[in-house]
Amino acid sequence: MHVWQPEALSQTAVWGLVATAALSVVLQGSQGLGLSRLSLPFLIGTLFTGNRDRATIYGFTFYIVGGWIFAFMYYLVFSSVQLHHWWLGALVGALHGLILLVVALPILPHMHPRIATEFDGPTSLRRLEPPGFMGLNYGRATPFSTVIGHMIYGAILAAALPPATWH
Repeated sequence: MHVWQPEALSQTAVWGLVATAALSVVLQGSQGLGLSRLSLPFLIGTLFTGNRDRATIYGFTFYIVGGWIFAFMYYLVFSSVQLHHWWLGALVGALHGLILLVVALPILPHMHPRIATEFDGPTSLRRLEPPGFMGLNYGRATPFSTVIGHMIYGAILAAALPPATWH
């Protein structure tokens, strides 16, 4: 059975924040360079408000919390296989990024109150463009930058987090 050590909890929180920041740098850098228009914080924030400024702030807050939650899930994965190597983290991160691109983004318009669907198009309430398969509607480099960012996220966590204590 896995026993959470206080040190592991605090390190997962700290390194989860660092890894989330690194992922943000890759995704925002990709946006800034014109390679992608995907903004996960903005998409998350627009779930709660139509105000674009507030959406960014709300979304970034939830994005950081989500980064922490995923950090703890990654820690559990690494601990369950008893491996904490950067390459395993990169592999888990690539899988995470692919699930986001192939599963989550295409179904998002059917759950999100402000994203148009590819079938119905925009309305007065649903004005955001749907991401499409693998987020390709947000730019051809979106899949690449998303997977690379998640690989970096996972590699940081796997390399930095302490091995679990098992009893």
